[in-house]
Amino acid sequence: MLQSRTMDDRQRQFAHRMRAQPTEAERVLWHRLRHDIALSGSHFRRQALIGPFIADFASRRAKIVIELDGGQHAENAADMHRTRQIEERGYRVLRFWNHDVLSNIEGVLAVIQNALTPTPDPSPQ
Repeated sequence: MLQSRTMDDRQRQFAHRMRAQPTEAERVLWHRLRHDIALSGSHFRRQALIGPFIADFASRRAKIVIELDGGQHAENAADMHRTRQIEERGYRVLRFWNHDVLSNIEGVLAVIQNALTPTPDPSPQ
């Protein structure tokens, strides 16, 4: 138990340091997640702890995690494992390249908004 608490404390401290030093893509997306009217009904956290992982952004209520990736993440087996582990906790994981956030923020926001919009139940017919 003590070891688990120490690990949780270290993760929180690391997440805090990551929040203090965001990448340019994280800074741009965070500003829009906080201020965009279309997303105002959702509450996202930066560098949120999801189990043993630190997600770039997470909405606990909507059960959505947003991950921003640079070139080092292309076809990364560790990222695929991490995504599966987060999904097993009930979250939907949306991944975007940093370049897409910086060059097409409106498109990225449209994908996020679409994920936040509940799909209607199928017709009973």
